[in-house]
Order: sequence, then structure tokens, then C-alpha cells
Amino acid sequence: MAIIVVEVMPKKELLDPAGKAVLGALHRQKIDDFQEVRIGKRFELHVEGVATPAQLEHARSLAENLLSNGVIEDVVDIRVEESPA
Repeated sequence: MAIIVVEVMPKKELLDPAGKAVLGALHRQKIDDFQEVRIGKRFELHVEGVATPAQLEHARSLAENLLSNGVIEDVVDIRVEESPA
């Protein structure tokens, strides 16, 4: 079984309030190694056998048109991973 992974992040020019909240929590814990935190979404589309080019293209289309909001988000990665099982 293969997994098509789609990763979506807020556009760089937009604020990320959830990321700011996490960064604030880290700093309150005296963890100062990180200057910025951005929170996105990860979708896993499981397919039987090996992912085909057609399935990957379909996932790309879904990522752009359904899984992300193009006004405020960017699709940053689409890749195939092998299922650990």
C-alpha cells in the first residue's frame, strides 16, 4: 500500500495565530531555540499497491481545488510514501 501525502501551509505573507500561540508556549517554557512556528495540514491519501502517475495527478488536482484554500494557503508538497504496515 502506498500513501500520497499532501502538505498545505498558510501563505508566508499571512499571519499564523496558531503558530504564534505555540511559539509563545515554547518561550514560556524557556525554549528559545525557535524564532517562528507555522502550523499547516497534512493529508494522507491511501491507495492499494503502488501509486500510479494518474493517482498522483488526481491528488495534485484535489490538493489545489479541494484540500487547500488557494486564497490563504499554499500546497507545499505532494509525495508518495510507502505504508509502514
